[in-house]
Amino acid sequence: MMVEKLTRCIGAVVSGLHLGEASRNDALFAEIKALLLKHRVLFFRNQDITRAEHVAFASRFGDLETHPVAGSHPDHPGLVQVYNADQKRPYENNYHTDGLWRPTPPMGAVLRCIECPEEGGDTIWVNMVEAYRRLPDDIKRRIDGLRAKSSIEHSFGAVMSPEERANLARKNPEVEHPVVRTHPETGEKILYVGSFTTHFVNYHTPENVRFGLDKNPGAGLLLQYLQSQASVPEYQVRYRWRPNDVAVWDNRATQHYAVMDYWPAPRKMERAGIIGDKPF
Repeated sequence: MMVEKLTRCIGAVVSGLHLGEASRNDALFAEIKALLLKHRVLFFRNQDITRAEHVAFASRFGDLETHPVAGSHPDHPGLVQVYNADQKRPYENNYHTDGLWRPTPPMGAVLRCIECPEEGGDTIWVNMVEAYRRLPDDIKRRIDGLRAKSSIEHSFGAVMSPEERANLARKNPEVEHPVVRTHPETGEKILYVGSFTTHFVNYHTPENVRFGLDKNPGAGLLLQYLQSQASVPEYQVRYRWRPNDVAVWDNRATQHYAVMDYWPAPRKMERAGIIGDKPF
């Protein structure tokens, strides 16, 4: 097995192995998991694996989730088909942590490229541990103990009818998470707000608010500043896909952005998301 770092901050290409074998080999899987905790996102080129092997490998990390809007492959529960063949405006082209609107967002995901355009269609991943580490000290003090709400309603629900959107919100009510979470395996601090985050829930205190202006737009401006940290190039790696490439990422410590610069060419990906734990 060979490991090639792509940036000093995040991302590595792993070669010399087959993920089908890794789904059955305890020692090989343990090596991959250790590399994932170190590099945040791993890339495996030219992985000619079956859907069953894809699901089996992802399941080594934990149980797989289903998506309330995207659904799953009929023969492989937990495998989401992200097929953008006729969409001008898909939802992936913003900086986000998958499932931040869930009480227990995904631990990670395994994404395989089925078909990609000749030009464009890259994906960007961001190291949100580094984003927190390099925040100014005064911002770290301001957000210490701060909590925020996240919701699926204003993203996936935006294109639905009012009745469908209300039903989506009833089945997936907004959730509250810490603005800075702790990685359950490494103990690292992670900046944990993204495009699903709507507002702070405990900002309006005497320490933060003297006048109404401090609360609104003050709180909103702070949230926008924190969300913007994902767009800093020094925290990122950008990957150009080829068919049968696979990416595995730690969803707890990263955000990602699927660049929408290829329409009307098709882009077809299949993703298995792994159920995570409650952020703390």
